[in-house]
Amino acid sequence: MSLPIYTRAAQLPDILAQRIVILDGAMGTMIQRFKLGEAQYRGEGYSGADGAGDRFKDFAYDVKGNNELLSLTRPDVIRDIHERYLAAGADLIETNTFGATTIAQEDYHMAHLAREMNLKSARLARAACDKYSTQDKPRFVAGALGPTPKTASISPDVNDPGARNIDFETLRAAYYEQTEALVEGGADVLLVETIFDTLNAKAALFAIDEFFEKSGERLPIIISGTVTDASGRILSGQTVTAFWHSVRHARPLAVGLNCALGATLMRPYIQELNRVAEDTFISCYPNAGLPNPMSDTGFDETPEVTSRLVHEFAAEGLVNIVGGCCGTTPDHIAAIGKAVAPVKTRSLFYREAA
Repeated sequence: MSLPIYTRAAQLPDILAQRIVILDGAMGTMIQRFKLGEAQYRGEGYSGADGAGDRFKDFAYDVKGNNELLSLTRPDVIRDIHERYLAAGADLIETNTFGATTIAQEDYHMAHLAREMNLKSARLARAACDKYSTQDKPRFVAGALGPTPKTASISPDVNDPGARNIDFETLRAAYYEQTEALVEGGADVLLVETIFDTLNAKAALFAIDEFFEKSGERLPIIISGTVTDASGRILSGQTVTAFWHSVRHARPLAVGLNCALGATLMRPYIQELNRVAEDTFISCYPNAGLPNPMSDTGFDETPEVTSRLVHEFAAEGLVNIVGGCCGTTPDHIAAIGKAVAPVKTRSLFYREAA
């Protein structure tokens, strides 16, 4: 499968063909370390010109936990997290936009702010990448498109299998708005991630393609699903192989898995993806093991453990992009980068044949 001609990050395929590329770690885990309260989420503690001032001081609903709002109210926090991951060696950093769709923001009564959140988040990541980029090590902004809290494939009512709480068109419109703002803000790559419902992902991919056709832009796409349990299936029921065949039409730069399982339990599914997606780069960014509320990060694995496990993936020739999901920190990313640096990147069929 040949790649499109990209208008941004055009050098990224060649970099991936030469070495393993490092993605950043968890945004939420790092935000939790700041121990922000309701007032801080509304903007208290930051008086910079790029902040929100008193804009949300009297907002009628609770906003604590709305991490995407922090790009508007506490850009200092988001900037600091991006720069820590870049200092740890990340090549790709994700925008703080996992939940920055109108659909997800409805939970906070902030759907009207979704576009602004994406635009500001992309600009923050862009500035951080520009600060750390060198000729030998360019850094790239991955515009993150999360799955939304709703599913187009599964009924929310056990008594009504045909019920749905979202439809394809609503998802498409939300993802189009998000894509447009991310690209305007400076994203180099679009990352459709933590996919638990392939129909949601198809809405995102449809919107992205629609935007490409309309704008003339063509960014690399990374598609990352999440296997939710030991059945080896995503929540909407597909195996990893079926998932790949459902999304490969988008001609992604990379396809992979992230989140739900730690590296140990994720391994057979990355092996499966390696077998079926032989002409596409493979990404993998697992959680730091399984959840543990007693741990400092909320997850079990230390940087040493996670990096050793990810190194095994690399040594087996399974991956081109590695990073961390829930529970990972800049220390995890630095350890992963060091662990995979001496290892050859996974070879692609079309690269070898060229």
